[in-house]
Amino acid sequence: MPNMSSDDFHSYDLSASDEDFELPVKTSKRKKVAAPSSLSPKRPRHKYALRATPSMASSPILSMPEASQEEESSQETPRQALPKPGKGAMNRVDQPISAKDIYDAVSSGKSDLLTVVEDWLDYYKQSREPGLLVLINFIVKCCGCQGVVSREMLDSMQNAEIIATLTRQFDQGSARYPLSGIGSSLKRFRAGLCEFARILVRSCRSNLIYDDYLFPSLLSLLTGMSDSQVRALRHTSTLIAMKLMSGLVEVVVAVSIQLQTIRWRYDLEKGKTVEAQDSQRLEELKGAISELLENKEELSSMMNATFRGIFVHRYRDRLVEIRAACMEELGVWVSTDPENFLNDGCIKYLGWMMNDKESVVRLQCVRILQGLYQEEDFIGRLELFTSRFKKRLLNMVMDKEYEVAVEVVKLLLQIHQSTDEGLQEEECAQIYPLVYATNRSLASAAGLFLYMRLKSVIDRENEKDINTDFLQILISFYIHSEFHEHGIYLVDSLWDAAGSELKDWECMTTLLLQEAGLINEEEDALIELMVCAIRRAAEATPPVGRVQIKKGLNIKEKKTQEHDRRRITTHFIPLLTQLLAKYSADAGKVKLLLQAPLYFDLDMYSSTQLMEKHLDQLLAQICWIVEKHTDKAVLEAWSKLVNVLCSDSHAFSSRSHRAFGQLFDSLTECFNTYLSDLMQGPTDDDVFNAAMTLKRIAALVSAKNLPGGRLLYSCMDLLKSRMESRHLDEELVVAALRCSAFHLMWAKVNLPSLPTREEVNSLKKQVRSFCQICQTCLSLGQAEIRDQAFELLCDLLMLYSANSVRSEPALQNLYHRPSDSLRAEMAGFLLDYVFSDTDDMELEDQQEEEIKILQKKRNQLAGYCKLVIYGVMDLTAATDVFKHYDKCFKDFGDIIKETIMKTKLINPILSARALCLSMQQLFSEMLTEEVSMRNIDEIRHLARKLAMSFGNNLERARKPLVSLHMDGIRFAFRASQEREEQHPNVAFLEILSEFSFKLLQQDKTQLATYLKSQCPTAALSWQSVSMYWRSLEGTAAKLGDRVEAVSPQTIPVTKRQKTTARGSRATSRKESWLDSSSVHSGLPTPTLTSTAQKQPHTNVGSRNVVILESDVGSGITQPESEDEFSSGSQMPDVIPTERLSSTADHKEPNTLLPLIKDDLAEQEEAKSDESESDSSSMLASTHPRSLFELFD
Repeated sequence: MPNMSSDDFHSYDLSASDEDFELPVKTSKRKKVAAPSSLSPKRPRHKYALRATPSMASSPILSMPEASQEEESSQETPRQALPKPGKGAMNRVDQPISAKDIYDAVSSGKSDLLTVVEDWLDYYKQSREPGLLVLINFIVKCCGCQGVVSREMLDSMQNAEIIATLTRQFDQGSARYPLSGIGSSLKRFRAGLCEFARILVRSCRSNLIYDDYLFPSLLSLLTGMSDSQVRALRHTSTLIAMKLMSGLVEVVVAVSIQLQTIRWRYDLEKGKTVEAQDSQRLEELKGAISELLENKEELSSMMNATFRGIFVHRYRDRLVEIRAACMEELGVWVSTDPENFLNDGCIKYLGWMMNDKESVVRLQCVRILQGLYQEEDFIGRLELFTSRFKKRLLNMVMDKEYEVAVEVVKLLLQIHQSTDEGLQEEECAQIYPLVYATNRSLASAAGLFLYMRLKSVIDRENEKDINTDFLQILISFYIHSEFHEHGIYLVDSLWDAAGSELKDWECMTTLLLQEAGLINEEEDALIELMVCAIRRAAEATPPVGRVQIKKGLNIKEKKTQEHDRRRITTHFIPLLTQLLAKYSADAGKVKLLLQAPLYFDLDMYSSTQLMEKHLDQLLAQICWIVEKHTDKAVLEAWSKLVNVLCSDSHAFSSRSHRAFGQLFDSLTECFNTYLSDLMQGPTDDDVFNAAMTLKRIAALVSAKNLPGGRLLYSCMDLLKSRMESRHLDEELVVAALRCSAFHLMWAKVNLPSLPTREEVNSLKKQVRSFCQICQTCLSLGQAEIRDQAFELLCDLLMLYSANSVRSEPALQNLYHRPSDSLRAEMAGFLLDYVFSDTDDMELEDQQEEEIKILQKKRNQLAGYCKLVIYGVMDLTAATDVFKHYDKCFKDFGDIIKETIMKTKLINPILSARALCLSMQQLFSEMLTEEVSMRNIDEIRHLARKLAMSFGNNLERARKPLVSLHMDGIRFAFRASQEREEQHPNVAFLEILSEFSFKLLQQDKTQLATYLKSQCPTAALSWQSVSMYWRSLEGTAAKLGDRVEAVSPQTIPVTKRQKTTARGSRATSRKESWLDSSSVHSGLPTPTLTSTAQKQPHTNVGSRNVVILESDVGSGITQPESEDEFSSGSQMPDVIPTERLSSTADHKEPNTLLPLIKDDLAEQEEAKSDESESDSSSMLASTHPRSLFELFD
């Protein structure tokens, strides 16, 4: 073989034909495998190097020859049979290793694979062909194939024939194979198989790898298997081939190092004088160089065939595991042998596969690139790749898989820091917004990127003011970003990277207290970032809404948290009063600064005399602030701080009580000076001053229990006079409502353990009077008054509900049951102002205002639903909520769904009947209008959604579903007294059919019998009845499919009834469509709620007795069974324009009564894990900001 020079070796270039970064396209198609009869006889195998072309002889893998005898035989012509060994008898060992032995050792994960490989090599050295046969059968077994390659097959069949035979022997009934497993078994087997391949190459690196039989034969078979359409063969063979290729790359690198060393010795010996040269030494070194070059050429030929025959075709395989394995091994090749693989022709595959649809492949490519960009020596070779694929990397920061996006951001940071050009500012701007991402890992990676960018523009020469410069640059970034009011998320993103700078409290306060420094906008930003940093350090947890994988703090983190909190307290106690004094006129800054003490270690205020002095200064400053500001946000922050400072858990609480008590007295005296003028002929100044004073008093009373009996009477008298005169100043009325409500809440807490009857009656009278005032406010035109009255009503009714007084016998008489008119007004409020559309409203800032309005509506709906869940209102009160489940699903779907689930836990039968009632109400509303297909379809869609709420446990939902169907059938065939048609509601059966798929077969049969007993004989042929009948027989279509279209001719035509004009607040009507309902509104108060304990049922003497509000005593009436669903006090249905009342009661025979007449004790009822607290440290009108607060 001709000798190769070092220049020839380093001239290999795989990218010669791929400079344009295009996928290689073959000019000739692969030929089909010929029939066995046409296969040419096998020829003896020659050495790889001798069969190569002259250009191939001087190029390893990276030369990519166009055509060689080896490649033609593996890709374009039928597979050659495996080469035969040399002549000689085979010497068998006593106990030769088998394929099963190797497979068991690999799959167990506990065997010493080095020993296994050595045993197989011993067997192979004694008999090559049987040894190779064992290795082939081991690979076949790893594929999950039941077949075995015999000696005859190996001798007489081509590779393609062997693979075709194995394909037919796969188990057709299962697609499972070892590499398709899950869990630890897959990891163990895959790791064992990869380790076996690595050890095999390493053990053969000295001699057997060059025997021109073992590895060429093995790689030839693996190449054919990788082209198979059988996934198991393709996956397993590709993985093994890629691992063998990685082993060959390691061997090539070792040979290259050895060749370099011997050449250095040869050149050293050659450089000596003629007399000093050792001719024998030179010949030995020259022979060693020739042998190494020959070995290297042999390895390069095998690598080239594997790369072109397997990798180039399988890197874009349909199976994601194959694509990921190819990319993983390509990363190994590039990092192990960068001289040959780190070129555009190889790394272009990494760029292409970053567009893969599977995240595991994209992640693999990005991580490989991270390793490459870490090496400074590689940066120059990656310039073309960077310019070609930088745009794709920038797009990947928004990858739908957060893990991929995180790694891409880290990679872009490496590119920016390591390359000369880096990233342009507009390219960096695509990464900056990620600091506000909900995923904390992604936000932290973006925060690190932002931190390094900000640090890069700081003057490093001025080390003393480096933190000051960083804060000023951060402030500028925060101001110019479009994500204001989210400073806590920015701080949390930077916390891991810039924690020391963000905890430099001395630097922050110095910037704020200096006379000339920051402008007003910069001061706002710095104060917000400072308070956010204080909160982050004190809580040591990410903000709400940011997803964090790790939960809880370890011991080290807790110690850091305590240390940071002490530092914050020690530093800010003497400076907080100075900051408040400097910025006392700015409401925005004061609001933020008042939040800082919430994160202090407040017990330090009572540690020394100096600290007590600072406490007195803080209390005086706080009292002075409330006298200066009436902004809502400032008062809310102020009341939270007052509540914390007055907590009895602190030793200094007496000082706080005294200071705020004096403030309350002065504010009350100030209000009394305006009260007389307000009752007579107030001026605008009097009204304004009184309103501002009441706002301050309301903020104080919401946080602290203060004696205010006289103030309560004054506020109530003021409200009554204002309601009578209709002179409703919005701020004054809202403040008076809040003061009155908070005093009533504290009044219940202040009652003695054994109150007198006079005290209880007096407080109950005040509560009733206040509820009447709020009821009047619900129909006012001022939105602020109306909303505040509704929210306060929800809070007050909860506090004085039956459940809140059940555990205290002395307070049983305090139970305030809302009147029918109040419940109707509250339900009407929901329909008019919560479920109504606001699209036509002209808003200055449309999007932000819509979000605020929606949040307010959600709070109001949540407050109303709590009244139903906790038993304050009957379940029928929820029908006005249930019927908007479909229409308003986007805005309120989660709240309504949770309400349905909770009512099912309270009483599943009554909950189901309430759902039916809600659909009956919608159907009856539809009949008052023109009948249209659209209206019926809307109700049917609602029915489908409600049907899904019954879950998959049909046995558990059996009784509620039967009850729902029976109510629906009775409603459908109820005769009308004022209509010409005898059965105007029969089309309701089409809606009811949407629930039939949830019924058990035996219940369907009984309901079909009940249907026959209720409907006239002639009605069985009506279209609606037939549709419902087929749904019970089980022949109807599946859920969501219409059995048959409803034609207008099949629905009884109804006369239009006169309706009150939209927007009127009528409280009565000549006829209620609820009269035709089978379920009336007397739903009993649930016996169990989320927070109450079970109370024994009280027998009802007569169903005709109406329990008046004044008759409610210590015993709270509860129905005995679900039969009393239609008895007792009735809750009139409410529609947005008119208030209706129910006057009729209709009873039908119940043939399925034994099915649903079980005792209530058998029903599942929910018990809460927590008890509702009657007295809280802060009794402000706290409405839930999320669904969790609503139902926890």
